[in-house]
Amino acid sequence: MKIALIGYGKMGHEVEKAALARHHDIVVTIDNAQEWAERLDLLKQADVAIDFSQPDQVVGNIHRCFDLHIPIVVGTTAWQDHFEEIKARCLNEGQSLFHAPNFSIGMNIMFVLNKQLASFAERYGYQLSMAETHHIHKLDKPSGTAVKLANDILAVNHDYDHWSVDTPADHTLYINVTRIGEVNGIHSVTATSPADKITLTHEAFNRQGFALGAIAAAEFLIGKFGVFGMEDLIEE
Repeated sequence: MKIALIGYGKMGHEVEKAALARHHDIVVTIDNAQEWAERLDLLKQADVAIDFSQPDQVVGNIHRCFDLHIPIVVGTTAWQDHFEEIKARCLNEGQSLFHAPNFSIGMNIMFVLNKQLASFAERYGYQLSMAETHHIHKLDKPSGTAVKLANDILAVNHDYDHWSVDTPADHTLYINVTRIGEVNGIHSVTATSPADKITLTHEAFNRQGFALGAIAAAEFLIGKFGVFGMEDLIEE
């Protein structure tokens, strides 16, 4: 598989290592606007692109790949305001998009457990709260992973009608956000009652799990058309 890496920072380098370990080729890396023009011919050779760029760049990157009919795996978060626009183009033109707030298999197991905990919490009177911690370089707050966890809770637990990173309030799911050091990512959901407390926590020790998940997504996407996520990959 010939891969184009869009965004060549720490995650881009980790994805490159994972790709080479699985005997794939990196045909091009693109890390700025100038390289889109300079390396266009190399980009056209790619079977699939993997994007771990920046939130303000990713929508344009997706459109550029669609222009060239290159399937794209998007690991960048904080662009969901444009999702319906991207989805419509993808489906209307027979393009291929794989997106996920988190590519870690472990985190996707937590997504399943989180929904179960949220449902039981409403039934048995537990109060829910969340916390997420990342490195100081992470731009979005809360993380895309935390947003998914929160939205999944809201979908099944009617004690809450929105989430917030501000001061806790009635009917508000509070997310405590911390940016410190070089933390790869810690996400927790806590259910508290007068009798006890339940906590689900996922901690990423390094970036390897995200990189391997992204490569698995790229392998999955080849030959498919439409919009896909980790649920599709895991089910297959």
